[in-house]
Amino acid sequence: MAASFFDQFNVVRIIGSLITNSSFMMIILFCAILIGSCSYKLIPTRLQAIQEILYAHFLGLVKDATANKGTHYFALIITLFTFIAGLNLLGLFPYVFTPTAHIVITFGLSLSILIAVTIVGITKYRWNFASMFMPSGAPLALAPLLIFTETLGYLSRAISLGVRLAANLSAGHLLFAILASFGFAMINNGMLFLSLAPILVMVFITLLEIAVALIQAYVFCLLTTIYLNDALNLH
Repeated sequence: MAASFFDQFNVVRIIGSLITNSSFMMIILFCAILIGSCSYKLIPTRLQAIQEILYAHFLGLVKDATANKGTHYFALIITLFTFIAGLNLLGLFPYVFTPTAHIVITFGLSLSILIAVTIVGITKYRWNFASMFMPSGAPLALAPLLIFTETLGYLSRAISLGVRLAANLSAGHLLFAILASFGFAMINNGMLFLSLAPILVMVFITLLEIAVALIQAYVFCLLTTIYLNDALNLH
């Protein structure tokens, strides 16, 4: 029974050895984003109005977080949010694989972001970028300890950023599977009235998971913007 709860996280090959259920979902979402971005109208539809609200919000977020120095990275942030939020929400549908529930996917994203941010900082400040690992005004005697601590904290950003997203989504999907199995077992045993309890809980958890899917995507992009600000403004 315990193994069946984790079957939803199995990566299965669909076409040859290249296309899996994980990559297939990302390809579908990528195509949907491309189609959606090419269907703007002069008089916006409701969906387009929501997109424009998100566009204005994230543009303001990037400007405020980076002191107007990172506006040319806005496309990355809004695309990242759309991609992660789309995968999170699609994963709530039955029989749909959720790539962002896998630590390999989320850690790959977070590690790529950390490397890109580091390259931006080094390109902009050269060797002065290393000064962010030594807080200003700190005693020179504590330099080795501070540099080690700051470097470790900087590298841990990739782990915390990726693990946070995968852990929250995995926990929600496991809770769904456990409650569904309880409800199904009660119905099979003729306990129809008692089965209403896990079913009602699943309704509320569904609403919660929709909020979690959007919030986690937003937090991921917010932290990415903060890390980008550290590289651009050398904090």
